[in-house]
Amino acid sequence: MDFITGFWNLVPVTLAQSLVYGFIALGIMIPFRLLNFPDLTCEGAFPLGGCLCAALLVAGVPPGLAFLLAIAAGFLAGCATALIHLNLKINTLLAGILMITMLWSLNLRIMGKSNTPLFTETTFFDSLLPTFTRSLIVQNSVWVPIVIGVCALVSWYLHTDSGLALRASGASSAMARANGVYTWRMTLLGVGVANAFSAFAGASVAQVQGYADVAMGFGVLINGLAALIIGEAIVGRSSVLRQVAAPFVGSLVYYQVISAGLAAGVNPSDLKLVTGLFVLGMLALSSRRGGLRAERRINA
Repeated sequence: MDFITGFWNLVPVTLAQSLVYGFIALGIMIPFRLLNFPDLTCEGAFPLGGCLCAALLVAGVPPGLAFLLAIAAGFLAGCATALIHLNLKINTLLAGILMITMLWSLNLRIMGKSNTPLFTETTFFDSLLPTFTRSLIVQNSVWVPIVIGVCALVSWYLHTDSGLALRASGASSAMARANGVYTWRMTLLGVGVANAFSAFAGASVAQVQGYADVAMGFGVLINGLAALIIGEAIVGRSSVLRQVAAPFVGSLVYYQVISAGLAAGVNPSDLKLVTGLFVLGMLALSSRRGGLRAERRINA
């Protein structure tokens, strides 16, 4: 009974977290699955969004403009990673690591210190709903339609001519170029938008928690990857909508696993082990399903 009560009390908190951090998983999925461009920049774009948004708010910039500029900065960070790979022929993973390293210094330069409090500042969410940061019910009632809207918008875009060109660039860049697709432009667009989503999450978290810190991105890449893997194991990748929804479904499940671990009395230092074992289980389940489908096709 104590476990059920503890878990139920944590659900509103982890639900809000999962919906926001699901944007990081979406930012990982777009280059990884759609562009065949494994990218690590989200771990730098996330704090970039938070630090820049915080610095602009403290400087007196209107909340809406500060939010938009933070998202734009994430887009530019993703474009920079893509350009490092495309122009200098550097491996995508190494390009992402280099960008994360440079963004650490950039975030310190932006804020002038390691963290910036926002408790006395009017954030974008406060300007819309004064009770937003004080009520988890209000937060979840706002995040749920935003997530649904983003999933619908991204799914719609991926069915347009531009979206099909982006997907073709990831499936076969040579074939895409042969059909007149400017693959460089599609790569820049895809990686840029992916990291804009990560910066959006960072700016949102900074405003909700009331401060930004240069180390706020530590571990978000692993969390995002875990969420993506879990989501794909649950909903699959058989359609564009499923692929787009998988990061958010996985994030929701991932953070509920954390809630269950905390409610069960698991030491917080052991949560990474518990979630890691859970992700391994989901991977094994996904692999088993793939093997069964292949076996059915052979027998057919």
